[in-house]
Amino acid sequence: MKVAIVGVGAIGGFIGARLAAAGQCDVSALAQGATLAAMREHGWRLHQGGQLLQAPARVSDTAAELGRQDLVIVALKGPVLPQLAPTIAELIGPDTVVLPAMNGVPWWFGMGTALGDAPLQSVDPGGKLARRIPLPHVLGCVVHASSSRGAPGIVNHIMGQGLILGEAAGGESARATRVGALLSGAGFDVTVSPNVRYDIWFKLWGNLTMNPVSAITGATIDRLLADPLVREFCSSAMREAAAIGRHIGCNITQNPEDRHAVTARLGAFKTSMLQDAEAGRDIELDSIVTAVHEMGQRLNVPTPHINALLGLARLFGRTHHLYPEAQP
Repeated sequence: MKVAIVGVGAIGGFIGARLAAAGQCDVSALAQGATLAAMREHGWRLHQGGQLLQAPARVSDTAAELGRQDLVIVALKGPVLPQLAPTIAELIGPDTVVLPAMNGVPWWFGMGTALGDAPLQSVDPGGKLARRIPLPHVLGCVVHASSSRGAPGIVNHIMGQGLILGEAAGGESARATRVGALLSGAGFDVTVSPNVRYDIWFKLWGNLTMNPVSAITGATIDRLLADPLVREFCSSAMREAAAIGRHIGCNITQNPEDRHAVTARLGAFKTSMLQDAEAGRDIELDSIVTAVHEMGQRLNVPTPHINALLGLARLFGRTHHLYPEAQP
């Protein structure tokens, strides 16, 4: 199987290094700049369990050199996906599977639900992603792992190695089983889900608040949950998101306090959005918060707390040059 990793950051580098080390597929990477140079010189590098995992890498900055793939794992940050969609399209053949290992609401999420088939403008303006990466090629994915990017081309694993994947349209398929087996062979804890849309929504239900609130405040999640006012604000936003979920077939039965108890076990943990803010990288606000706000508007579900959260996080991002200014 020919596998290409697009986005060799914390998650893409983690998955790619493990696949390369397992040696069960022909894995390559699409990279640029310092990461491209580092991988050409050193190959895949992953620090995990006190050891350095290293494997040779085939890497290029052009899709044409890599050619069409059997599996394309997209591990990009949401803000850069639209500009790289034409490049990703060059890797796709008639039977190529695209696995977006990304945060938040993906571009295909609303299709086939009460949201209608019109694209969510917050994550796919004008529907360009849907045209470049058509839904029949997509397997949904949820990443339950944490890693960080050190120097270019080096990834440090922090915790977890869970991957949930499944057909975007739901149900079971031979290709989902095949991709799941490949990732299991590389040491990941893989679940092939018959309803990956729900799995994506359930993860988002927690990240919706913890990510932006941690970025705004600079606080780790233990401190967020220890403040009763902040905790209740997050719970209120989660209840609004749960109401949206009921309209789209993603009915969450857990209550916010139960979820907070699970999150609290992570201790003094920095969310990905806080890490991005501290590093001066653009924050993934649209796929995590803006999309949920847009869904509430489309479904006529009141979201006053999500609205406030979006306004505050957006202003924070613009003030610190981590989120685009409003277009005139």
